[in-house]
Amino acid sequence: MKGRVRLLAAVVLAVLMTIPAGLWAGETLDAVKKKGFIAIGVNGSLFGFGQPDEKGAWKGLDVDTGRAIAAAVFGDTTKIKFIPLTAVQRFTALQSGEVDVLCRNATRILTRDTQLGLNFATVNYYDGQAFMVPKKLGIKSAKELSGATVCVLPGTTTEQNAADFFRSNKLTWKPVVIEQNAELAKAFFAGRCDCLTSDASQLAGTRAVAPTPADYVILPDVISKEPLAPAVRHGDDQWRDVVDYAVLAMINAEELGITSANVDEMLKSTDPSIQRFLGVTPGNGAALGLDEKFAYNIVKQVGNYGEIFERNVGVNSPLGLERGLNALYTNGGLMYAPPFK
Repeated sequence: MKGRVRLLAAVVLAVLMTIPAGLWAGETLDAVKKKGFIAIGVNGSLFGFGQPDEKGAWKGLDVDTGRAIAAAVFGDTTKIKFIPLTAVQRFTALQSGEVDVLCRNATRILTRDTQLGLNFATVNYYDGQAFMVPKKLGIKSAKELSGATVCVLPGTTTEQNAADFFRSNKLTWKPVVIEQNAELAKAFFAGRCDCLTSDASQLAGTRAVAPTPADYVILPDVISKEPLAPAVRHGDDQWRDVVDYAVLAMINAEELGITSANVDEMLKSTDPSIQRFLGVTPGNGAALGLDEKFAYNIVKQVGNYGEIFERNVGVNSPLGLERGLNALYTNGGLMYAPPFK
């Protein structure tokens, strides 16, 4: 009897393995296609990453990551609904199905992967926690902050990291906990706390919208690793693959030298890697359950990773951030895409 069961299981497995991967319809992808848009959880008040401008147009690196996913699924970056979420709301909104994917400067950590039932895609920004203080205080290092009042968001790795930093360095501190990013920034600029702590990129975004940005300095101490990445729910591998390869497509495009300006010309390339990547040679799209030109659509409508970095947070943007860890691996950074084949 046991032998028959093992034989039947082997036959079923063999049959399943003959079905092309693209024919496995993921629940989330089906639901997204049916309703005609992707619900994306974003920050809503973080300049450079996720915030509407004065005309109501959404801008930011996380926003462009969401648009890349829409371009992959629909070939249309407008088929999207941005839902602003606080740090406390973000994971509940994803778990409950209020949003299909979270593109909201969320750090991948073990307990979020496991206890919260999340799957993180490829990192779209490597960050680290830092501290910002008024320049007039004359502070040069975070180790000079003993006794300081510190503005911090609740429900974040930031709060725990700060507590660990002050405890391990035998420093005292008084947290001022405020849930909304915008209110937290207002409290800091109004002098309710001596210091603001968050990811360095968030501090740069907050400083950029300060009444007088030059009055504030981000201290050089970086006290944590913060790999920020889009997140989806456990249990739908196809949707996770779609989100993952939307991010990877932007990274791979930069490595291949494909930009939003030259992507049409690149369709004529005889390089097999470029042909496969842009869908001239079919296969990649079907494997994901997407159109063969999903990567072409991402680059054409959103750009490669270097393009979205520079226009949102790069050295010529108000944030003025260097690529650093977010450079391609060929330039000393951590951005690296697997082969698209």
